[in-house]
Amino acid sequence: MSLPFYQRSHQHYDLSYRNKDLHTTMSHYQQEKKRSAVYTHGSTAYSSRSSAAHRQESEALRQASAASYQQQASQAYSLGTSSSQHYQGSEVSRKTASAYDYGYSHGLTDSSLLLEDYSSRLSPQTKRAKRSLLSGEETGNLSGNYMVPIYSGRQVHISGIRDSEEERIKEAAAYIAQRTLLESEEAIMASKQSTASKQSTSTASKQATSTFQQEETFEKKSRNISIREKAEELSLRKTLEETQAYHGKLNEDHLLHAPEFIIKPRSHTVWEKENVKLHCSVAGWPEPRLTWYKNQVPINVHANPEKYIIESRYGMHTLEISKCDFEDTAQYRASAMNVQGEVSAYASVVVKRYKGELDDSLLRGGVSMPLSFAVTPYGYASKFEIHFDDKFDVSFGREGETMSLGCRVVITPEIKHFQPEVQWYRNGAPVSPSKWVQPHWSGDRATLTFSHLNKEDEGLYTIRVRMGEYYEQYSAYVFVRDADAEIEGAPAAPLDVVSLDANKDYIIISWKQPAVDGGSPILGYFIDKCEVGTDTWSQCNDTPVKFARFPVTGLIEGRSYIFRVRAVNKTGIGLPSRVSEPVAALDPAEKARLKSRPSAPWTGQIIVTEEEPTEGVIPGPPTDLSVTEATRSYVVLSWKPPGQRGHEGIMYFVEKCDVGTENWQRVNTELPVKSPRFALFDLVEGKSYRFRVRCSNSAGVGEPSESTEVTVVGDKLDIPKAPGKIIPSRNTDTSVVVSWEESKDAKELVGYYIESSVVGSGQWEPCNNNPVKGSRFTCHGLTTGQSYIFRVRAVNAAGLSEYSQDSEAIEVKAAIGGGVSPDVWPQLSDTPGGLTDSGGAMSGASPPTSQKDALPSSKPNKPSPPSSPSNRGQKEVSKVNGSVQEELSPPPMEVAPKEQSKSGPLEKKKDPVAVPSPPYDITCLESFRDSMVLGWKQPDKTGGAEITGYYVNYREVVGGVPGKWREANIKAVSDAAYKISELKENTVYQFQVSAMNIAGLGAPSAVSECFKCEEWTIAVPGPPHSLKLSEVRKNSLVLQWKPPVYSGRTPVTGYFVDLKEASAKDDQWRGLNEAAIPNKYLRVQGLKEGVSYVFRVRAINQAGVGKPSDLAGPVVAETRPGTKEVVVNVDDDGVISLNFECDQMTPKSEFVWSKDYVPTEDSPRLEVESKGNKTKMVFKDLGPDDLGTYSCDVTDTDGIASSYLIDEEEMKRLLALSQEHKFPTVPTKSELAVEILEKGQVRFWMQAEKLSGNAKVNYIFNEKEIFEGPKYKMHIDRNTGIIEMFMEKLQDEDEGTYTFQIQDGKATGHSTLVLIGDVYKKLQKEAEFQRQEWIRKQGPHFAEYLSWEVTGECNVLLKCKVANIKKETHIVWYKDEREISVDEKHDFKDGICTLLITEFSKKDAGFYEVILKDDRGKDKSRLKLVDEAFQDLMTEVCRKIALSATDLKIQSTAEGIRLYSFVCYYLDDLKVNWSHNGTGIKYTDRVKSGVTGEQIWLQINEPTQNDKGKYVMELFDGKTGHQKSVDLSGQAFDEAFAEFQRLKQAAIAEKNRARVLGGLPDVVTIQEGKALNLTCNVWGDPTPEVSWLKNEKPLTSDDHCSLKFEGGKTAFFTISGVSTADSGKYGLVVKNKYGSETSDFTVSVFIPEEEARKGASEPPKGNQKSK
Repeated sequence: MSLPFYQRSHQHYDLSYRNKDLHTTMSHYQQEKKRSAVYTHGSTAYSSRSSAAHRQESEALRQASAASYQQQASQAYSLGTSSSQHYQGSEVSRKTASAYDYGYSHGLTDSSLLLEDYSSRLSPQTKRAKRSLLSGEETGNLSGNYMVPIYSGRQVHISGIRDSEEERIKEAAAYIAQRTLLESEEAIMASKQSTASKQSTSTASKQATSTFQQEETFEKKSRNISIREKAEELSLRKTLEETQAYHGKLNEDHLLHAPEFIIKPRSHTVWEKENVKLHCSVAGWPEPRLTWYKNQVPINVHANPEKYIIESRYGMHTLEISKCDFEDTAQYRASAMNVQGEVSAYASVVVKRYKGELDDSLLRGGVSMPLSFAVTPYGYASKFEIHFDDKFDVSFGREGETMSLGCRVVITPEIKHFQPEVQWYRNGAPVSPSKWVQPHWSGDRATLTFSHLNKEDEGLYTIRVRMGEYYEQYSAYVFVRDADAEIEGAPAAPLDVVSLDANKDYIIISWKQPAVDGGSPILGYFIDKCEVGTDTWSQCNDTPVKFARFPVTGLIEGRSYIFRVRAVNKTGIGLPSRVSEPVAALDPAEKARLKSRPSAPWTGQIIVTEEEPTEGVIPGPPTDLSVTEATRSYVVLSWKPPGQRGHEGIMYFVEKCDVGTENWQRVNTELPVKSPRFALFDLVEGKSYRFRVRCSNSAGVGEPSESTEVTVVGDKLDIPKAPGKIIPSRNTDTSVVVSWEESKDAKELVGYYIESSVVGSGQWEPCNNNPVKGSRFTCHGLTTGQSYIFRVRAVNAAGLSEYSQDSEAIEVKAAIGGGVSPDVWPQLSDTPGGLTDSGGAMSGASPPTSQKDALPSSKPNKPSPPSSPSNRGQKEVSKVNGSVQEELSPPPMEVAPKEQSKSGPLEKKKDPVAVPSPPYDITCLESFRDSMVLGWKQPDKTGGAEITGYYVNYREVVGGVPGKWREANIKAVSDAAYKISELKENTVYQFQVSAMNIAGLGAPSAVSECFKCEEWTIAVPGPPHSLKLSEVRKNSLVLQWKPPVYSGRTPVTGYFVDLKEASAKDDQWRGLNEAAIPNKYLRVQGLKEGVSYVFRVRAINQAGVGKPSDLAGPVVAETRPGTKEVVVNVDDDGVISLNFECDQMTPKSEFVWSKDYVPTEDSPRLEVESKGNKTKMVFKDLGPDDLGTYSCDVTDTDGIASSYLIDEEEMKRLLALSQEHKFPTVPTKSELAVEILEKGQVRFWMQAEKLSGNAKVNYIFNEKEIFEGPKYKMHIDRNTGIIEMFMEKLQDEDEGTYTFQIQDGKATGHSTLVLIGDVYKKLQKEAEFQRQEWIRKQGPHFAEYLSWEVTGECNVLLKCKVANIKKETHIVWYKDEREISVDEKHDFKDGICTLLITEFSKKDAGFYEVILKDDRGKDKSRLKLVDEAFQDLMTEVCRKIALSATDLKIQSTAEGIRLYSFVCYYLDDLKVNWSHNGTGIKYTDRVKSGVTGEQIWLQINEPTQNDKGKYVMELFDGKTGHQKSVDLSGQAFDEAFAEFQRLKQAAIAEKNRARVLGGLPDVVTIQEGKALNLTCNVWGDPTPEVSWLKNEKPLTSDDHCSLKFEGGKTAFFTISGVSTADSGKYGLVVKNKYGSETSDFTVSVFIPEEEARKGASEPPKGNQKSK
């Protein structure tokens, strides 16, 4: 019987599992272990018995005999828990425990046996299971969230884990008694005690009581036995206590139990900016999973890593909240969950502010506050005013240059320690700091610095400064021009190189094409890659690719790469693009595939499956194979791995086949693919292929996948079409706004490039280098007064489109009073969307519509009935542009007379009133048993008068034959719906409707369809009715309707709106809203200009969607000539109003204002004023209750209407503008500031935008007015608006707050500067410093203080620049307070003083000082060259030395090959590293590195072929490495090796050649008759041949002259008795195969008598001869 894994791993499972099969399994397993120690099996028998059997058999087994006991115990030891030999009862318990103690006392303490025995009790295992704590099968089936508790100890025989407390006590007593008995037996020394011991076993039931009586007769036990007994008693007691504690926690019937909190989290109240920790501890099994919540929302640590820290250690869970603020005030919940349930504990955190501060939640809670106040984290503050001074303008840069955008931010009032939030944006996206761009905030100035401009940096930059609830922003465009090309005519660099997809085998790179092609078309692009950590670039493609995407292959798995792209044309290759971000060649993370399939968490369900084989499984075929991308250069395939694949990794083989054949060819034969994606190259363009994939592993190659659809090799993405209708319009003196019609059917459009040209020049210049999206762009940097033409082209990944047609010429000048050229206006009528300026100041025109396009319901004869109150506050209608400027209307255009009569009713004579035309589209809105509700549409023509009512007629239709008409109503009905009563049930009726005005009753409508009068029982609602179209524009309109009369069984919950083109079929209806909307109106967006549409509405309730309404329309989406919009205005008194003007009103036309399309009549919050063709709706007190869409309809016109959306943001803007108009302020260019002048004077100043002659200024210091006097000098320049105050010196009493108060007529203003604390001390210190500087500069002084530089010769030059010196000025140099004597005398002509230190080293470290002095004073400059400063200098010296290194040279020696380089001089600080083929060289006796003088060398002794390759010498100066390399391979290696061999052989020959080592004199003078003996040593390998010469002739050995050569080393020359004949020149010749050598000596024999005579007669000659 199979058990759940958690029960197989524990002893504590339900006893019902233990059937006969299980007992048999346990017996087989335990029989295998019978060879283990006796105590182990005894323990097993002891601990695995059943408590039920114990209770049944304990009494019977107490009567067993001693012999029976011994036999039973032996069987229990050997057979374990066999069913036939498994004896139960306390007697067996005592005996098995004694056996355990016996084994323990004899040293059987192997822990593996103990654990093995314990596992046999915890988990019954099969025969094939390994002997371990948990088998491999069990560990494989363990769930990832389930941990098995393992309890192990020194004595593991705790049998009572399933028994009651009483049984466990009885067993413990039996165990103690048995152990005492055994120990007593060991201590018996006499045979009497031995006999008593044998008799004691006869009666097992009396052992417990007789043991203590027998102790009196025993001999005294030894000390060791007593100590052991006490120790084991303590150990057993501890074990029993642990078991009891465990049973107290563990439910005996169920292993699992629900979580419970041991320690609950405690609530905290903390101050702001402090940290707080919440602690809790939870228990449960399995171990509960704990989750922290804030206000019932889970806390995401990864989203806020700096805010929250969650830890779980040793059962204690903590949540730490860093730097608490008011947002952290909340209720926090700790939720613990496991399979048994969930429990939660709550704690609150309250964050308090210091005194004077206010919780801004009060504002959100609805507490009203004055508008002139705001709330900051530091309490109340006046409304913040944020101004930008010294603003950056439109900027132009070039690639590679640096640029800084910045402006000064002035915030009033200024609050100490409360800094604003400054954020930069590019094209609306936040700018993040990077190596290319760095934002900086200095406290009053924000800057954005570009360290290296790239074309990617081009765009609209916005700085937004937020202070509390207030913010201001400023924007300007940055243009980046291309860098100068290295090759004239080469294209510019591409841009935006990014990685689209990355895996093990390839990375897809994309980029944007440049705007400048260099004068000839771009032929394609080269992609380069570089591994991160190296500086080596390699080209990825051999031929240029035209498509702006490319898969890069040949990557090393796991390594990161960066990429760049270069464009090429016929002239050459352009500059590379900016490098991409690093990307790793790795597959996206895959989910781990488990051997077993555990169920979903917390269900309690556990699924156990057999272990899947780990090898020998051939993988199945991949699935979902598809072509994800196809170009003319490559095709990318993607698939899913197979389900059957074993546990080992798999690889893939890709195959291709020409269409029409079954000849499959393997593409990647040599290199299997590791990822489920692959890019194929070298395919024939235009040819059709099919593809399939096979999987492979060590077991073999699997079956192929299903083949793909036929794929034609070629670019699937077409080059976009050229944009159309380029329209320029004036903007400023140096810019022009260009708009265009977007490219049609363009896919994956990247953007547009705009070019400009001076009329007649023929030279085109790009206006942007980064593609822009949209259809409008402002071209800057133009010349004022010049006439320009423009053209545009689109770009996508396939390439750049053709150029558009050139625009009309336009003269560059400001648009004030200029507007759009009249020559342009005729084109606007055909332009989709016309020309629309973003500010709403300019709009295009469309031709008037004909009568047939008029809206059938666009002329209501009365205001629409009010909608339900639930519609208030809805924002389904989008906001219309809120410009306060009037629109620029185009000049009148000539139209057809028929159209004039339609669009200009005021210009024709008044026609007589006629009766209205018939109504139409009669429909049944609801049906009852005896009545029906009809609805219809209003007449197209009202006859020139208001419709006063309708009359309805009906007739019965019986058998298809209509009856007589009857009147349904005697009194006219005003609505376009009527309920007809007293009809017959189940009778068919037809209806007619006639309209009436003051001229009379019009003709009846066409006869309606047949409607049957019966009770409607359908559950869904009926159709909505009275559909109305208004505010028709070229791409939007507003649709309104009334709810259905019949709502179905449940109330209507919403509506669905459908539309289709008027000429489309009925199956082409499409819904506009996915979810039902509760409103009874909808603004329809995204219409195509000039297209005619029809609409319908369906209602929905709980039962479903009802039938659609009658159609509304057709209506043509167009903006009619003269269309105007509602504009918002704030007057000088701060009054906010919405204004609308209509030029097509009739005498009977009226303005009808609505809020959310519900009339605003009698609204106490609004006031409407209408006069002539203008109307104004004034807000009495604009507030949150006024949010919504406000529309104005003009009655008795052709559907003229407009609307304006006021949302929360717009309300704030209007209120701020109203406040500004109501309480005007003096605008300032710069706020109050302070600066230090040259002599330490202090200047306070500010500048107003404009001051009149009556402007007055009050100067306030610490709330007291100050006046001009000796201490203060004040000045006002009303022309420039500059206000100044001067102070000679700042003293301690001048610390405080300075305020300039301005009064200029009604307008007021002030600016405050706080100078207290550290700010004032810093300013005072700066003023004193400037004062001292001025005094210092009156004498000789340093214009530039002492500094150092390293010369090209690697010497250190200390230099400084002096000023205000004369001939008498002396200069003295010191080092470490010791004067340095300088040979050179300075003439100060150039003002530069220098000190040259050659071969700078550590001995030159110290403090250098130079002093200037003369009669006017002195100045000194000190330079510290120790510690870090010295290290920086040494780094620069080492860098210079490294740069002076010569190229590596190759030199052959007799020992090997030497690589060397010379430097100007060498320092130990310059670290030298050598590498071979990219790997650092490990120095050995064969390969050595060193420095000799100025030479740095690497010696390779006995070179081999393995020494070939590239050698790099890196000189590390402490910061950077400088490399010199040489290629020791090919011919260079061969020549060096040959020279080495030659020198080596020469050295060998020199070493082993024959030579005379010494022993022979140059001259031997000997007396006649004497014996001459000469000995010399010779050397040679092999042993040289020795011969002698006399007077250049060979000399042989004889009796007179003996010549000997012994031992191959010593030559002997002996003349027994010399005579004058022996005088002469002798020579010893030694020779072997390596060479020969001759050693000459002269023998001179003299006769004493003759010498004496010669000496007397010729002393000089004799003397000379004797020499």
